[in-house]
Amino acid sequence: MSAARENVSLLFKLYCLTVMTLVAATYTVALRYTRTVQTELYFSTTAVCITEVIKLFFSVGILAKESGSLARLVTSLKENVFGSPKELLKLSVPSLVYALQNNMAFVALSNLDAAVYQVTYQLKIPCTALCTVLMLKRTLSKLQWFSVFMLCGGVTLVQWEPAQATKVQVEQNPWLGFGAIAVAVLCSGFAGVYFEKVLKSSDTSLWVRNIQMYLSGIAVTLFGVYVSDGAQVLEKGFFYGYTHYVWFVIFLASVGGLYTSIVVKYTDNIMKGFSAAAAIVLSTVASVILFGLQLTTTFSVGAFLVCISIYFYGLPRQDTTKIQPAEAKSSKERLDTV
Repeated sequence: MSAARENVSLLFKLYCLTVMTLVAATYTVALRYTRTVQTELYFSTTAVCITEVIKLFFSVGILAKESGSLARLVTSLKENVFGSPKELLKLSVPSLVYALQNNMAFVALSNLDAAVYQVTYQLKIPCTALCTVLMLKRTLSKLQWFSVFMLCGGVTLVQWEPAQATKVQVEQNPWLGFGAIAVAVLCSGFAGVYFEKVLKSSDTSLWVRNIQMYLSGIAVTLFGVYVSDGAQVLEKGFFYGYTHYVWFVIFLASVGGLYTSIVVKYTDNIMKGFSAAAAIVLSTVASVILFGLQLTTTFSVGAFLVCISIYFYGLPRQDTTKIQPAEAKSSKERLDTV
């Protein structure tokens, strides 16, 4: 019976791993496709806003299932959301940062190939590590620090001689793309650690926290639409340029944002690292087929180093502060003989 439960648990973890990998790889490639193939380019700021709205509805639905009844759901929303302006203000910080990060993803994938983006975006790992050390006062093992430097080296090789896509005819600015990724990884590291700190500072439900964050996120992204594309949105419409592919990208972004919470709860760092590496491989293969990506030696070596470093970074840390029973016994015997 216990073996059956273990098998179910393993199957569920594999399911989580598969879905997470496919969502990450497909989102990157699909977003790249919508930004380089379509003739009527949609407003990326509106897509980010719609994503926040969809995630809000998903979170309310999951919280309703957790609450068990409509009355409990309404009570929870009144107490923790509408009756807690301070908490809303607290969650507005990661909302603002995540909104900037998501918009930068659109800018980056408008100017860089999906595979190059996927590899370079892994710089979020050292950025998150640094924020974890500074904000949560945690320490990293020597292997983790080594993997961080290896990852940076791999990304440097990828950028040294970037792979080129032969089937993309739109004008691109690689330096703008790399700058957008730099902003995105900084945002990802800070917002992720900040949100983790907020989550662990109280017993409030994850989905309540998500609702607080998405409400703030909607306000922030609507302001972004007004500032960045306000005049054009009024002229052409909020959903100008939207196709089935654009809605598919928005759906993937919404599911991916929520699914991360489930993956963090039910899987470990090794599986998340394997997922990230697999997403890099899938994005590269898709880019070769769809966009005519021409791989270079430096790109291949750099991508390989990034995949290996992700695996090393996720390896469980060995606690060397405690003496194992066998070691303690042998030490005692040596003292007795002396």
